[in-house]
Order: sequence, then structure tokens, then C-alpha cells
Amino acid sequence: MLNKEKWLILDGERVCFSEGESLLEVAQRNHREIPTLCHDPKLDAFGGCRLCIVTVEGIRNPVTSCTTPAAKEMVVLTGTTELEQHRRVLLEMITAEQRQIKVDPLRGLASQELNTLVQRYQPQIDRFARPKASKKWHQDSNPFILRDYDLCISCYRCVRICDEVQGNSAINIMHRAANTQIATEFNGDLKDSACSFCGQCVHTCPTGALADRKSLAFAKLPEAIRKTRSICGYCGVGCSVDILTKGEKLIGIHPVPDGPANEGALCIKGQFAFDYVQHQDRLTTPLLRGADGKLHEVSWDEALDKAAEGFRRVQQKYGDHSIYAVASGRAPNEAAYAMQKFIRAGFGTHNVDNCSRT
Repeated sequence: MLNKEKWLILDGERVCFSEGESLLEVAQRNHREIPTLCHDPKLDAFGGCRLCIVTVEGIRNPVTSCTTPAAKEMVVLTGTTELEQHRRVLLEMITAEQRQIKVDPLRGLASQELNTLVQRYQPQIDRFARPKASKKWHQDSNPFILRDYDLCISCYRCVRICDEVQGNSAINIMHRAANTQIATEFNGDLKDSACSFCGQCVHTCPTGALADRKSLAFAKLPEAIRKTRSICGYCGVGCSVDILTKGEKLIGIHPVPDGPANEGALCIKGQFAFDYVQHQDRLTTPLLRGADGKLHEVSWDEALDKAAEGFRRVQQKYGDHSIYAVASGRAPNEAAYAMQKFIRAGFGTHNVDNCSRT
């Protein structure tokens, strides 16, 4: 809750703040576009990229707004000509060793952040050009995450989110200076590390150095990417997701940063296991075994009538209590309600339980 007694002057405007807010948080809440590449609201402040610098009256040099706490009666400027020039030069240094700036948005949720800032500030990309030190990682055999470290800018968001949010610490920093690289313990494959393939590192990466390998497989499809907000159907948590499609083809899943249940996090199934939707072996029509012993396609009405007939036959022969239902402990409340109603109202028995008791 904002404290009206605590205020500062932001670009000539008096604004309120709450205890513990950084200058960046105050500025963003008041619709100031301060650039940053190392900041993720889910992570502790880092101050590595220096792009979010602002000037504070009484302090000689610009300060990083993400690490500077708001204080009463501060006078802060966020977009002076000098600050914008500093940011442009910083971007020229950041992009000097990049193999490419523009990457496919299918790489990840935040993959366009560097390119967006380059478009905004128009830095001279070749100003500090020098031989590009290759940080290529050998072919990692995992099917989910592409590790393309020639695009890495050492913002460490991937390392920090794995540690601070997921608690896995599957990846860390190896070497120093120009040789700095993201690596797993013992510098091996992700599948041999503590990685749970949640995809958090992919979706916080601002350059696409870590990318969604499964989505990228659809990059050559000509249609535009469309996002549809939905809820993950794998369990009852209710994680918010954006379903990515091209035409009628499901091509990927993005977590929703402000999803009330998941706050931008997904498990490996919610993130990567979407193949079943359009898999060639998926059943799309009910099958009923005929007198010839083979399965034949039938209508839904025929299939449901057959199932109901089976229930009635068992009930008539063995009584109401011969019917027993086990619901999934991870199913939504609506599914659990429908299950118990089916058993109690349909068969007059309380023989219903859930798998959480096993």
C-alpha cells in the first residue's frame, strides 16, 4: 500500500512510494519507460546491465534505479539527454559481440527485449566491433531447451531464476571476463544436471540465448503467430498459459507472467508436453469393439450409450455398491464435483474417493 507521507519528485512530478520500493519500481508504476536487460520482477535486484541508470539530486554519478531504494524527498530524473546517450553507448558495447540481434520470437517470452531496445536507441552496432569470441555449446541432446550462448550477454537472469525462483541451481557461471559462460555442474548436458526443464530460464532470457527448441521447430511455417489465453489442462492448479498457434497448428506454450496461480511459472508438462494435441496417434473419434473383435469408429452417442449400458448391467447384477469411483486429486473442482454427483445421484452410493489418499 502506498504511503502518502512518503513521496519523491520523479521527472518534476510528485509521486508516492511504499517502504522498500526501488526507484525502478516507482518509475514503472508511474509509466516511465526505463530500459533494462538484467531485471526481472521475480528476481532480486542485480544492477548488472547499467541501462536503468537515473540521476538523483545530490549524488554525483548516475545510479542504477533497480538497486537504489526510494527515499523521501528524492529528486529523480529518468530520461535526460545525457542518460539516453549513456544508454546508447552501453547498448553499443553489449551488442559488439552479438552474432545477431533480431531473433525469432518463438525462442522465448522475453527473447525480443534486446532487439526492442536496439530499435529504440539505434546504437552504432559496429562501433566497438572486434572478433567475436565463440561461446558455442556442444549439441545438448535434450529435446526442450536450445543453448545458443553466442547470443548470451551475461545478464545472469537464467542463473538467478533457476536459483532464486526454482531452487534448483542447475546452471551457474563458468570462467571470467570475455570467457564467461553459463554452464551446468561439471559442464555437462542439462539432462545430467539438476534441471527440471521448467523453462523458466528460457522465458527470462532477453536475447534468446536459451530458447524453446520445440517451438522453434515450427519457425518456418508462414502464418503469423497468434496467442490465445487459456488454462493448462494437466492438473488442478490452474496455471495461466498463452497458447501459440500458426494457422491451425499448435506450436508452443508461453507462461503468463501475472497468472494468479502460477505467476509465470510452469512445470515441464505444462511448458513442453503439448504434442498430444495434434499427435497422429491421438484418438479423435470414439472406438467400440465389434463382434469381429476389432475396434470401429462410432458416434459419441453410441459410445456413451454403450458405457451406460455396462454400468446398468453391473448395477442390476451386483447392486449399487458394486460401483466405485476414484477421482484425480489434481483435477479441477468442477471435475471432482461432477464425479461425486455421478456416483451419489446416479447410483445412490457414497463409494467415491480420490487418489490423494493412496
